[in-house]
Amino acid sequence: MMFKLIKLIVAMKKQIQIFILMLVLTTSCASFYTETSDQQTNVSFQVFYDQLSPYGQWVDYSNYGYIWIPYARENFAPYSTNGYWALTQYGWAWISDYNWGWATFHYGRWGFDDALGWFWIPGYDWGPAWVNWIQADGYYGWEPMGPGVGINFVFDRRYDRYHDHWCFVRERDFGRRNISRYYVNRSDHERIIGNSRIIDRTYTDKKRRTTYVYGPDRESVQRVTGTRISPFNIKETNKPGQEIRKRDLQIYRPRINRNSDTRDVVPSRVIKQDDVKRRIPGRDIPNKEVTPINKPIVKPENREMPPNRINEQPIQRRDINKPSRTPESTPPERNKSERQRDIINTRPTQNQNVSPDRNSTRERPQKATERQEKSKPERSANPKRE
Repeated sequence: MMFKLIKLIVAMKKQIQIFILMLVLTTSCASFYTETSDQQTNVSFQVFYDQLSPYGQWVDYSNYGYIWIPYARENFAPYSTNGYWALTQYGWAWISDYNWGWATFHYGRWGFDDALGWFWIPGYDWGPAWVNWIQADGYYGWEPMGPGVGINFVFDRRYDRYHDHWCFVRERDFGRRNISRYYVNRSDHERIIGNSRIIDRTYTDKKRRTTYVYGPDRESVQRVTGTRISPFNIKETNKPGQEIRKRDLQIYRPRINRNSDTRDVVPSRVIKQDDVKRRIPGRDIPNKEVTPINKPIVKPENREMPPNRINEQPIQRRDINKPSRTPESTPPERNKSERQRDIINTRPTQNQNVSPDRNSTRERPQKATERQEKSKPERSANPKRE
């Protein structure tokens, strides 16, 4: 009896120890989760304002508040230049070579203004890429989601050639590191879009309560490219930036607090919309940036103006050493008298620069007679010898 009682006490001690251990672990995990969540929700738009200031201009825009315009080359386009697509567990992510790519291609939206060019609007939700995906026979295409556009978009079949921001590649070229070299000529976009269908695959992140745009499915890309695709694992870092190490995509993706006081969250320097300067510091442009080799060739007379010169008039070149016969090149009317006087003064007189053969009629016979007399041979005085 005594032995059974001791055995029962020992068993109860073990259960108590296990219970205490589980209680400690649960409490620790809860406190760690609470601390991590509190730390993440303390991040506001200020992180964007501070980290992106060296690489662009924060502008007070009338429609969207504070927008960011990058210091980039004229051929810059989001999800097009200086980057490539890589598959992750959340979908296809845009891996950018820009130092600021961790923010602008995974948060917020991109917009386009005829005078300002491309600009970025901060957002709250992280995603692998905020683009619209479509597929046609033999092609994949994507376009940046505009401001205020969610993933439940409706694709408009009407094609606007003047605001064409789509990128298309052949299916076999999708996933290349130098994908910008394989973009389809813009003149073919209308035909491709007319035969396209929407790719509506999504991924729901339950922890963040956010739905991402996934893009083309892995099996289809493997089949058309003939290569095996291994997804990258997203690893969070504690400082702004992104880096690929082996099969891990280490990226800074904090949670943005939606309830932060916007009065205390402002960029350190804000310029007016009319004061935007499209300058290009060389330090902000990676050396590996390239211009797509399949960029359409446009004749000079049909060439479109650059985005930052959309309101300027083209300059007509003219050779200053060659007089123009066009009415536009005629001097003003106030110089007409001077021009006429110059013409009069330079006009030859009647006897200037006239050849001897064109003298007066009285001189011509006289000179002709003289020439004839000189040309005749001398006659002998003795007529008999002749």
